Amino acid sequence: MTGIRNDRQKTLAGHVTVNGIGVHSGNPVSMTLHPAPADNGVTFLIPSADGSSDTELQAHWSEVSATALCTVLGRDPESIGTIEHLMAALMGLGVDNVVVEVDAREVPIMDGSAAQYVEAIDQVGLLTQTKARRFIRILKPVRIEHNGSVSELRPYSGTRFDITIDFDTPLIGRQRFASDMTPDVFRNELARARTFGKVSEVEQLWKMGFAKGSSLENSVAIAEDRVLNPEGTRWPDEFVRHKTLDAVGDLSLAGYQILGEYRSYKPGHKMNHSMLVALFADEDAYELVDGRPQREAAPVDFAGEIAVPAYCPEVA
Repeated sequence: MTGIRNDRQKTLAGHVTVNGIGVHSGNPVSMTLHPAPADNGVTFLIPSADGSSDTELQAHWSEVSATALCTVLGRDPESIGTIEHLMAALMGLGVDNVVVEVDAREVPIMDGSAAQYVEAIDQVGLLTQTKARRFIRILKPVRIEHNGSVSELRPYSGTRFDITIDFDTPLIGRQRFASDMTPDVFRNELARARTFGKVSEVEQLWKMGFAKGSSLENSVAIAEDRVLNPEGTRWPDEFVRHKTLDAVGDLSLAGYQILGEYRSYKPGHKMNHSMLVALFADEDAYELVDGRPQREAAPVDFAGEIAVPAYCPEVA
């Protein structure tokens, strides 16, 4: 078991606050990250519906209530949305325990990536705790399919993501990102990848009362065959890098780091969450470990891309 036997949990070494706006409300949001004791996990503190106290929500797949426009924990009027980029930063940098205090129903969107969350975490640093870190170890493949999307969790000695997107616009097309996930990889290859969307889709969301805070300051805007942002993209394949960032954040809701490979063709928040639902529905597919495993995982051939059904249509 490479790299886990002596691994210890980590929290923040101090408190840090970031300020921004909610991508859907367009309203100001202040968020403070607090150190937390071992075995706390990630918890959100949000204002209660009547304003009398704070409501605590555990960052866990069982608390997810919506995945249409972002990943949402809890249920209205006590919910918190757009958590995926922050969760990706925490998982990507190896932060196990933190209390996230937010004064709104959304995590601030910042520049549409996880880069400013990484900067905030770096500002205070990490504190290693005495208790061993726990992992969810994949023991056999688990696969789901839905509307042309395919996702699998497979045994692997580390934590690996293999993500493929496939859009019918020449600007994006088919892109793939595959890598073991380490703090260095997350920091250098994923953290700065921004959310993206077609201008026509954003305009429709505006009419529906959503995405009021969306702008060129926090999204890559696509019109026909060009990017509207004056600076262009941060990588030619920024689109698949951001989808990988989302997957890191969504799968962190397993509660512990996953030892396994997540392979997904045309992923999204719904698909990522459904993958966790399917995993935890099969008790023979995983085990919880904090040292030497009790059972050996089945060998798996990792050659090539994820097997995609021939009937999968292009994404509009």
